[in-house]
Amino acid sequence: MPKLVSVLREGYGLAAFRADAVAGLTVAIVALPLSMAIAIASGAAPERGLYTAIVGGFLISALGGSRFQVGGPAGAFIVLVAAAVARHGIDGVLLATMMAGVFLMAAGFLRLGDFIKFIPYPVTVGFTAGIAVIIFASQLKDLFGLTLQGKEPGELIAKLEALAPAFGTVNPATVSLAVLTIGLIAGLKRLRPHWPGMLVAVVAASVATWAFGLPVETIGTRFGGIPSMLPAPSLPDITLAKMQAVLPDALAFALLGAIESLLSAVVADGMTGRRHRSNCELVAQGVANIGSALFGGICATGTIARTATNVRAGARGPVAGMLHSSFLLLFMLLAAPLASLIPLAALAGVLTIVAWNMAEKHEFLTLLRSSRGDAVVLLATFLLTVFRDLTEGIVVGFSLGALLFIHRMTTTTGIQEHAPRVPADRADTRLPYDSTLATDPQVVVYRISGAFFFGTASTVGAVLDRIADERKAFVLDFSAVPFVDSTAANVIAGIGRKAERHGVRVYITGAASGVRRMLLQAGARRPQVRYLPHIDDAVRAAHEAADR
Repeated sequence: MPKLVSVLREGYGLAAFRADAVAGLTVAIVALPLSMAIAIASGAAPERGLYTAIVGGFLISALGGSRFQVGGPAGAFIVLVAAAVARHGIDGVLLATMMAGVFLMAAGFLRLGDFIKFIPYPVTVGFTAGIAVIIFASQLKDLFGLTLQGKEPGELIAKLEALAPAFGTVNPATVSLAVLTIGLIAGLKRLRPHWPGMLVAVVAASVATWAFGLPVETIGTRFGGIPSMLPAPSLPDITLAKMQAVLPDALAFALLGAIESLLSAVVADGMTGRRHRSNCELVAQGVANIGSALFGGICATGTIARTATNVRAGARGPVAGMLHSSFLLLFMLLAAPLASLIPLAALAGVLTIVAWNMAEKHEFLTLLRSSRGDAVVLLATFLLTVFRDLTEGIVVGFSLGALLFIHRMTTTTGIQEHAPRVPADRADTRLPYDSTLATDPQVVVYRISGAFFFGTASTVGAVLDRIADERKAFVLDFSAVPFVDSTAANVIAGIGRKAERHGVRVYITGAASGVRRMLLQAGARRPQVRYLPHIDDAVRAAHEAADR
């Protein structure tokens, strides 16, 4: 536990422990109804959400790379876990969760955490909004107390088609409880923002159900209550055939877990001014998922809502997250019988609020108006997430984002003929062109600016390939090129070989060490290509060679 050890070495005292205890209790109060609601929406029993928050949350806080990260079951996983439960049963989900844990640990040890930041912002907003829509659709049955003929489908269109005929079975008491829950959470957030609105709303709905004997479905009527202790750790059924069957789900769990946890860690960094260690965080997420599955829990990840609550409540370090898990265990040991009174409509109301907060409506509309490219990436990710598959939405959105980036980079890379002569002691590239250099009958100068890579290599190469026979040399100024890839370097090497056949000398000036190394590796070396520091030096050398 290197993070915990470093905190203790900083002089962790009673005042810090008291602050962490208050923060941990605050987060536990928020996490108690939310963990059960997420588990139920995922097609699992409510206690599995508590197991995830207790075991997975403890390990994430103890081992992770973010001092303030709080983990547990996340709303983003509802879609994936529910689909996996429908395909493979809960035992298959436990196996997929353990495999995802192994993948996350491997990603951390291979230092792949730094690459998660390359996922474009429109992709994260798109799949988050898509998940919010699916979460809300999954709660329609419990929000209205509908009675379905047969099993509720998982796909959105099929689900709506199945729910539409059942709207004649709406339960007024269920709707009233759902409205009460949503209204209380929204009202307390506005009037008493420091109160645990979700817990207050769930308790109020449970008291109303018990006091008035409302004919609504509760945790007790559907699941028979929850256990009052953690189960003994055990392995799910592990066979090669089962591992192959759940492999796509495990990969999806790992991908979403990495994205969700590192985004949450970034939010914590922004609120506290600290910096997390992404690879350490991935390893901790992997250990937490393995531990969660061993105790019967579902996927665990760092969650933005609980992490932000932890920071706002005054947490000093990882002890707050660990105490959050301890308080949840205490709640389960002492108050498990009371959980059977919680109406499912109240938990559906909690998840409705979660979906509303997840949707990032302002960011969604801003991206739609920002540029056509970002809007395409956003809508493709959102629509594929809603109507096809979350993983497919992320992959397609990321691919479109990468293509958009390449296109934008090509527009920033240019090549100018008769480049300005910049003195060695000046970095100002806005100096006027040197007319004598521009009309030099023997030497022509090209200045390349921007990243020189495969997306721009053909355009730049086509310009440079037109070597004038009457010129004796040409100079390529690379002083404004920060990066060259192998494709572009090979283009320059090919131009150098062609120039040598025509008896034309090629000079490269201003190349940074990394750029020069890549060009040399591609074969752009003497005698075809000569390297000099400045344009003046190259022009002088070209004239001297012509005179000789």
